[in-house]
Amino acid sequence: MMKQCNKPNAKVTMLSKPRLQGYAKAKSLIKEFIIDNYDYKDLLLFLPDADGKDRSKEFVELEAEASNKGVTLFCCVAVQEVEAWLLAGHLDKLKESWLEIRGDISVKENTFANFLSSFSNPKVAGKGREILMLETLKNYSGLLERCPELKELQNRIKTFLQVVE
Repeated sequence: MMKQCNKPNAKVTMLSKPRLQGYAKAKSLIKEFIIDNYDYKDLLLFLPDADGKDRSKEFVELEAEASNKGVTLFCCVAVQEVEAWLLAGHLDKLKESWLEIRGDISVKENTFANFLSSFSNPKVAGKGREILMLETLKNYSGLLERCPELKELQNRIKTFLQVVE
């Protein structure tokens, strides 16, 4: 995505510790720790699952709270779960329609787990998720078309970069 935003050398860091489970814990950590301790970063992203919920009001509040502290935070909800983003590049291997996948609030359990069992390599780190995601990214425009929340995030990042440059 950063390459598409004309920043191919951007340094992107994923927060891996603490490892959190659940939206509420992640949101709490952002409010109580991340905003204050990662304020030196140019841009923070929060990419949680939708899980069938409209989180837009919470995102507006969270982004405003960060902004009030001088931090740029963009929230982008994965419809319905982040695993759908990987699946978007493998429609030919899926039994379900894309419409069904996008609407399934348990796509991780109902589709993604079976997909991994059939098409991943359990002997490599992450059970081959990285390889599968790289395959998805080969058709990046298709990913953005199928997952418009990612296209919107990319547009927000482009706009942000134009302002700060």
